[in-house]
Amino acid sequence: MPTTLSAEPLRATFRIPKRKKHVPAVRARVRETLVKWGLEQLAPDVELVASELITNAVIHCRVSFAEVQVTVHVDWGELVLEVSDPDRARLPQLGECRAEGDEEGGRGLLLVAALSDSWGCRELKYGKCVWARFRTVREPAEGST
Repeated sequence: MPTTLSAEPLRATFRIPKRKKHVPAVRARVRETLVKWGLEQLAPDVELVASELITNAVIHCRVSFAEVQVTVHVDWGELVLEVSDPDRARLPQLGECRAEGDEEGGRGLLLVAALSDSWGCRELKYGKCVWARFRTVREPAEGST
């Protein structure tokens, strides 16, 4: 009997109140989702990027009583992580690392850029979405067989 592929897309969406205390729970849900989809090899990087993007949304969104939406889906061989919030006026900008001893913070998007294959943001009708993409299949390293 031939095997049929599921018509159900690999997509999960979570909404949380704009509070720091909810970040670890979303991180855990992202990990659970990746394991369920058989993409656990991506979990450490995706979890860390999710944590950074969600924390940025929670800290920088100036809309009172807002919710942050996190969507994870597979699109053409890439895992896409999207974090949306209703503050359209404040788009993220990649900053420069501060010198040692400077206040903590400002390095999150550098981490996102280093761990993901690509990242960016887009304006939505009522907010913004910051996204990161991760290839689900890695190219073999040079010299490996």
